[in-house]
Amino acid sequence: MTDRRLWSYKEIAAHIRVQPDTVRSYRKHGLLPAPDHVEDGKPYWYPDTIRVWVSRRPGNKGRKE
Repeated sequence: MTDRRLWSYKEIAAHIRVQPDTVRSYRKHGLLPAPDHVEDGKPYWYPDTIRVWVSRRPGNKGRKE
C-alpha cells in the first residue's frame, strides 16, 4: 500500500539529513519536484515523490535512503 501521508519541508529534511532551510532552497532553485499538494500556501509532497526524487539525484548512486 502506498503511503498517503504528506511531507513538509521538515520531513523531507529529516529524510535526506539536511536542514529544512536547505530543502526550501532546493525548491527555490527548482531542484525539488513540484508539490503534490498545497494548503494555505504551504507545499506538501507524498513520501514516494521524494523517494523517487532522492533516487534520481546526482551523486546518489549506491547510497541507501
